Amino acid sequence: MSHLPQQRWLFYPDNAQILQEVVTETGLSPLIAQILINRGNITPSAAEIFVNPDLEELPLPIDVFTDLNASVEILIEAIAKKSKIAICGDYDADGMTSTALLLRAFRHLGADIDYAIPSRLKEGYGLNIRIIEEFAAEGVELIITVDNGIAAHEAVARAKELGLQIIITDHHDLPATLPVADAILNPKMLPTSCPFWGLAGVGMAYVLAVTTAQRLNKLTGLTSSLLELFTLGTIADMAPLVGINRRLLKKGLRRLPKSEILGIQALMQVSGISEKQAQLDPEDIGFTLGPRINAVGRIGDPQVVIELLTTEDQGIALERARQCEQLNCQRQDLCKEIEEEAIKLVETTVNSWQNNRVLVLTSTKWHHGVIGLVASHLAERYGVPTFIATLDKEGTKLKGSARTIEEFDIFAALSFCDEQLESYGGHRAAGGFSLPTENLAAFQARLREFAHQCLKPEDLQPLIKIDAQVDFPEITLELYQELNSLNPWGTENEFPIFWTPRVRILEQSIIGKTREHLSLKLTQGNTGITHKAIAWRWACFCPLPSPLDIAYKLQENTWQGNTELQLQIVGVRMGSI
Repeated sequence: MSHLPQQRWLFYPDNAQILQEVVTETGLSPLIAQILINRGNITPSAAEIFVNPDLEELPLPIDVFTDLNASVEILIEAIAKKSKIAICGDYDADGMTSTALLLRAFRHLGADIDYAIPSRLKEGYGLNIRIIEEFAAEGVELIITVDNGIAAHEAVARAKELGLQIIITDHHDLPATLPVADAILNPKMLPTSCPFWGLAGVGMAYVLAVTTAQRLNKLTGLTSSLLELFTLGTIADMAPLVGINRRLLKKGLRRLPKSEILGIQALMQVSGISEKQAQLDPEDIGFTLGPRINAVGRIGDPQVVIELLTTEDQGIALERARQCEQLNCQRQDLCKEIEEEAIKLVETTVNSWQNNRVLVLTSTKWHHGVIGLVASHLAERYGVPTFIATLDKEGTKLKGSARTIEEFDIFAALSFCDEQLESYGGHRAAGGFSLPTENLAAFQARLREFAHQCLKPEDLQPLIKIDAQVDFPEITLELYQELNSLNPWGTENEFPIFWTPRVRILEQSIIGKTREHLSLKLTQGNTGITHKAIAWRWACFCPLPSPLDIAYKLQENTWQGNTELQLQIVGVRMGSI
C-alpha cells in the first residue's frame, strides 16, 4: 500500500500591493519579485540591491567595528618589531580557512606568525589555558583568535597575566560579559541591520587582514587569495548569504575556478570539479569542497588543511588534497554506519520522540567528530530536535551535538538544562554539550520539559516552505536562467521551492547503485508537457499514488552534451481539488 512522507507545507503570504510595486519599479518578473519578497526584500530598492549588490553603498569597516583601528595598530607595531604572533584557530572549515587566511596575509606583510588549533577530541572547541601557556613559553607576544574566543574568559585572563596581547576575532553569539582582551572584533556586536552582521569567522579575519594590508599599502598580490578563502569558509560555515557576504561571494565564486591557491586547485582536481570554467556554485563548496575540508577537522589533523591552503609547493598541495579526499571517504562511512544504527534505535523505540517532542540518542562507541552531521540528518528526517551524545575516552562523561527544527532554540534548551550539563555552547540552530553520565536521565527529563513548552505535536514533521505556484508550461530553461540572477543560494537565500497542483505520474522507478532513489516522469492536466523528476532517498515511498501536488526545486541535468531541466522533488501531498 502506498504511503506519503509526513510533512508540513508552509506557503509564503501573498501581498499583491508590494508585489506590484516591486514589479513596476524594477522590471523584474512577478515570480522573481515574489521570491525576493519572500526573502525579506519588500521594497523596490531592496530588491534591486539584492539582484545587484554592488549598488549598495557600504560603510567602511573601520567606521563599523569599534576595535578595528586598535587591532590594526597593534598588528602593525608587532610586524615592525618582528614580535612573535600566533593564531588560535578552530577545527571546522570556517576556523581552518580563517587560520590559513591570516597566515597568508600576515606572512605577505612580513610578520613572524604561526598557529595552533585545539584538539577536537581531547580539548574541544576554543582558546584554552594550555595553548596560552605554550604560546608564552615559545616567546609569543601577540595572539589572534579566529572563529573562537568570545567566551574564553579564563584563557584570555591567563594571557594577560603572562603579559601577552590578544585580539579576539569571532562571530559567535556574545556572552553576558566580554573577555578582557586588547581588542574584540565580532559582527554580533553590530546592529542586525548592518550589512557586516552576518560575517562568519573567516569574514571577520578577512576584514582584519584587508584593512591591515591597506594601511601598509601592501594589498597588491593578496586580494584574490583572501577572497577565495573568504568564499570557501563563508559558504562551508553556512553563513547568511546576504549583505557583505553576498557582495563578496558573487566575486569569489567567479574567482575560484581560476584560483591562485595551489591547494584549492588540487582539491578541485581530486574532487572532480576542476573542469568548471565560468564559476562555482555554492553547492560545489557546500557539498564537495567544504565536506572534504571539514572531514579533516572531524576525524583527522587540521594541520593537513592549513598546509593545503598555505603551501606554495604543488606536490605538497596534491598530497594534502588526497589526504582530505581519503578522510572524507572515511567520514562518509562513519556517518552512514552511525546513522543506520541511530535510525534503528529510533524506529525500535515505540513513540519515544513523539511523546518527548525531542530525540535524545546515546552510544558508547560513536565517533564524536561526526555525530553533529548525523544529528542534522535525523532532525531533517523526522522533523524533531535531535541530541546525540557519545562517551569520551575516559568513559566518565558524554559529549554531544544537537541540531534542531525551526520552532526549537537549541541554545535556549541547553541553557534550560544548565544544572545537568558540565559545559555547553552554540546558537539557535546547533550546539554542543557535555555532561556526566549519571546526569543523562535528568538531562533527558529536562529537555522533555523544555520541548513541551515550545512544541506542539503537529510541529514534529519536516517543514517545506513553498515560494510560489508554477505550472508545467512555465518551467523552461529561460526561467532557470532568470533564477540564476538571484545566486548565490544558501542560508537566508535558500533555493526556491515551487509547487504544482494535480500532477499525474506517467512513470516511476527505483534507481541508483543502492536502490534508494525514485525516478519519475510527470505531466500536468492536458498540457501534454512532461518533465523528468528525481526524489532522493524516496524509494521507500514507491509506488506513489497519482495525481499528487508536488513541491520541488528546479535543477539542470546535463547528459551527453544535452541540458534539460529536472525537478528535484522535496514534498508531495494528495492532489488538491
